[in-house]
Amino acid sequence: MTASPDFIPLNVCVLTVSDTRTPDNDTSGDWLAAALAEAGHRVHARDLLPDDRYRLRAVVSQWIADPQVDGILVTGGTGFTGRDSTPEALLPLLDKEMPGFGELFRAVSFEEIGTSSLQSRAFAGLANATFLFALPGSTSACRTAWERIIRHQLDSRTRPCNLATLRPRLRE
Repeated sequence: MTASPDFIPLNVCVLTVSDTRTPDNDTSGDWLAAALAEAGHRVHARDLLPDDRYRLRAVVSQWIADPQVDGILVTGGTGFTGRDSTPEALLPLLDKEMPGFGELFRAVSFEEIGTSSLQSRAFAGLANATFLFALPGSTSACRTAWERIIRHQLDSRTRPCNLATLRPRLRE
């Protein structure tokens, strides 16, 4: 599919995964929600959960089962500490992985944080025709992922192609 001359607003959910953040100090979730709105998309739902793979899987499963949801942005739980379990929770839900996202995110992050980028287990994929992006929990990493990669791919006007214009064909 090619780019569209018109902007297509998407319904996107935001999930913050953290044992320490609260709605009052969820800077990454706040930033992503604001960036989505500024870009013209709608925040369909938002949640904040502790690093618990079964709770993460339950919430994301509900969102991917909702035909109104076009995408999900998850922030947090992608590192190497004992409690980081976002990949283990959500990778089993994917119908198709998007390896290029994680590769590109780490390459772009390398420009900013050097070899520390290898600690990121950021990933993306498709689950029940819903795009899912799992990002690190830091606000700066969310900003990098959004501004350098995701924003462009969720914009139907991005040329030569983008994820937004693929939506009608995802269930083929």
